[in-house]
Amino acid sequence: MCSTIMQEEIKLNNGTKMPILGLGTWKSIPGEVEKAVQTAVAIGYRHIDCAMVYENENEIGNALQKIMTSDVKREDLYIVSKLWNSHHRPDLVEIGLRESLKHLGLDYLDLYLIHSPMAFQENSGLNPVDDKGKLIYSSIDYVETWKAMEACVRSGLTRSIGVSNFNSYQLQRILDTCTIKPVTNQVECHPYLNQQKLIDYCAKRQVLVTAYSPLGSPDRPWAKSGDRSLLQDPVVLEIAKTHNKSAAQVLIRYQIQRGVAVIPKSVSKARIEENFNVFDFKLSEEEMTNLNSLNCNVRYLHHDWVADHPYFPFAIEF
Repeated sequence: MCSTIMQEEIKLNNGTKMPILGLGTWKSIPGEVEKAVQTAVAIGYRHIDCAMVYENENEIGNALQKIMTSDVKREDLYIVSKLWNSHHRPDLVEIGLRESLKHLGLDYLDLYLIHSPMAFQENSGLNPVDDKGKLIYSSIDYVETWKAMEACVRSGLTRSIGVSNFNSYQLQRILDTCTIKPVTNQVECHPYLNQQKLIDYCAKRQVLVTAYSPLGSPDRPWAKSGDRSLLQDPVVLEIAKTHNKSAAQVLIRYQIQRGVAVIPKSVSKARIEENFNVFDFKLSEEEMTNLNSLNCNVRYLHHDWVADHPYFPFAIEF
């Protein structure tokens, strides 16, 4: 039984539409993610965010095959995947995309992203390391990778293409040379890292921002006990109390009102449902201002272990 809640869609620069709210699947482990995707679609989600490197696309594919035998058709769904760093070499891009399609059991993707501007050594697994455990990089320029992404649109393997974790300079390099524009830049985004400058930069170039880790990624593997918790922030909690909503619902609603697509992750039925019930209230202008004032450039997914990569994206302001 599907939800009757109608969620909003955003029109992208190529004329296609993307549901503004999706289900994230990073860290959704096998044994849990299949049920989570089925639950999400039954609740009303249509946008599912996947990636090669999450190593769970097979199980998501199992869920999609079961879903598409019901009232939900392939064209009702919006499926996203991402090209991992080990497949940036142009001849590997289509191979990576076809691998995701095979796992997901699909003929095409709605959106395919370059997961990061940073290339890793090819043909050595997803995260190749040397004898000291250090990741081995590749010198492939993401501009060359992008040309192969464009070929995937022309061949019908994906309807749209975009980027993830690109800073403004890196995005501009793509825009200056592309024949098909990125429709989105998927980045970490929440009130502690509100990305307003990057959002404004992207908006002027008709590129949508999609927010990952909108709740502050509380289950990130490297979390420390002293880290600031967005879900426990007094400002967020006070706004949640005013609307009789959860902190998570406030943080998701915050992005929707900014015109930012948002992909919270959960495998819990109760939380998946809670995260979807954000279309029946609205934050006031003052509340939005108060949430924006929390910005302190706290990046939970800092990727410090690849900070020496030539294309490390977080070395400039935005």
